[in-house]
Amino acid sequence: MYKKYEELLIKTGKTSYQVSKDTGIGQNTLSNWKTGRSNPKIGKLKILADYFGVPITYFIGGD
Repeated sequence: MYKKYEELLIKTGKTSYQVSKDTGIGQNTLSNWKTGRSNPKIGKLKILADYFGVPITYFIGGD
């Protein structure tokens, strides 16, 4: 999931800090996803999907 998130960061020219600020998802949370300490809950994936304009399935295995 995090790899797909990073691809969207590059594609949109955003930083994790910007995404955190814009979505309310904490930087610690994003960092924990990156290191594998935790996995995102569906609600947070929905927020990210809406933010980047992609379907939620983008993160969980679909297109």
